Amino acid sequence: LERIDRNAHAQARLVQDLLDVSRITSGKLMLDIREMDLATVALNAIDACRPAAEARQVSLMAAFSGAYPTMGDPDRLQQVLWNLITNAVRFTPSNGSVTVSIARTRESDTVEVRDTGAGIEPQFIPFMFEPFRQADAASTRAHGGLGLGLTIVRRHTEMHGGTVWVASDGAGKGATLTVTL
Repeated sequence: LERIDRNAHAQARLVQDLLDVSRITSGKLMLDIREMDLATVALNAIDACRPAAEARQVSLMAAFSGAYPTMGDPDRLQQVLWNLITNAVRFTPSNGSVTVSIARTRESDTVEVRDTGAGIEPQFIPFMFEPFRQADAASTRAHGGLGLGLTIVRRHTEMHGGTVWVASDGAGKGATLTVTL
């Protein structure tokens, strides 16, 4: 029953991702911009990802404290962070770690998701945010998904006037994905 429930949730997420990409492409996705706390949004995303991290024996940490009031769509930003954290957990081996941090400057807020996982080959980095692109596109690849999560991350971030980028020293050396709003 747990496996059926988990797979039903995964399938619902895939359908939602497809619908979001369709809404984004057609220009029908609207943001509900309001005052929000970026720390609360990040903590909600972390809490939603914690069961998967625990199941994989991956340490999931929040490296921030206090409030970060800002303007944004909390649901869409939580979706951004959920996608980033989920990917980090998925590609991090047991006993690895994923750390979410927030920093504020006068001009922007930056959320960083850093993992000790599989890392990313330098030649793939320019293609990471393209729809349906995956570093391992083989039909027998070990990780699920359609390759839409990072496309959604980029589009939602850009709709907020922000940017997203990735850094990795290569395979086996982890990755850092950074969203600046």
